[in-house]
Amino acid sequence: MFKETYKVIGVMSGTSLDGIDLAHVHFSIVDGKWSFDIYETETVSYDNDWLNKLKTAIDFSEDKLIELNKDYTVLLSNIIKNFIEKHQLQKLDAVCSHGHTILHQPQISVTLQIGNLPEIANHCNQTVVCDFRVQDILLGGQGAPLVPIGDRILFSEYDFCLNLGGFSNVSFEQNDTRIAFDISPVNTVLNFYANKLGFDYDNKGQIASSGKLNSDLLNELNALEYYKKQFPKSLGFEFVKETVLPLIEQYNIPIEDKLNTLIEHITFQIAVALPNKKGKLLATGGGSYNDFLIERLKFWLPQLEIIIPDKKTIEFKEALIFALLGVLKLRNEINVLASVTGAKQNHTSGVVYYSS
Repeated sequence: MFKETYKVIGVMSGTSLDGIDLAHVHFSIVDGKWSFDIYETETVSYDNDWLNKLKTAIDFSEDKLIELNKDYTVLLSNIIKNFIEKHQLQKLDAVCSHGHTILHQPQISVTLQIGNLPEIANHCNQTVVCDFRVQDILLGGQGAPLVPIGDRILFSEYDFCLNLGGFSNVSFEQNDTRIAFDISPVNTVLNFYANKLGFDYDNKGQIASSGKLNSDLLNELNALEYYKKQFPKSLGFEFVKETVLPLIEQYNIPIEDKLNTLIEHITFQIAVALPNKKGKLLATGGGSYNDFLIERLKFWLPQLEIIIPDKKTIEFKEALIFALLGVLKLRNEINVLASVTGAKQNHTSGVVYYSS
């Protein structure tokens, strides 16, 4: 007999490198319907040393990646332990951790999320559910996106769930099937250019809004091959590093203009990606704080009601959903949908490590 309530911590580190998100979540299931409450939350920023490592790790040798994985597992364990002690959390069912994506090349069956080594359970002295992507790749899937099943279970009142993080991704129901895919880079590129101006990010899109649209750059970005692909499809930082940034860097224009053009590209691609331009759209992730981006999104989707939720849901929705994926794994229930990843079948993904 399965439990009806679970106390867990969801842990997520995204490609935008904002830091490690931790959310203490209570789940309840009554008559097959899930509900949740998010309690304590925290985002722990990376120091400059870790930022540099994570930004350059895509080019590391295999030996250096193994060392990085060990070091990151210790870092993550300590952050989780500190969070538990700080908030005096007791009787947790599990810590459910995504880790941090370094490599994501599903076309060659490669995905690597560091911080998912077995030692993490003993370091934290907790049951840890993690490494959710690898099994899906082995089943012929993209290993992403994984959040859509959480959208279906926890946010079914919305027609679309849009995440504006390092990349934009969307999920929705179509013919009783959950559809989801990555749309385009967002904060991975926006933050790159904000960094060049000495800022961590473009606050509310103020820099982008001061720039001018470059139509030639916009047309080239919109013509990239990825946007012609049918779902299931997903993006990794490789796409930004090898395709997007080299293209933008060919243009000798002010950074303000590059940011302005990127916002137009991002919002146009979101509008193109949605099969139906009416209904309710839930926007979460750091990009939902970018007022200029939301303004341009409303321009492209005038008949869609764009809803930006409370701060905890905006910032910790992915941590919340990985917490749910961990609980589903503990219950041996499906937590990855083949319709969104392209795997051979729906499945229960992740590994469970117990502290000794």
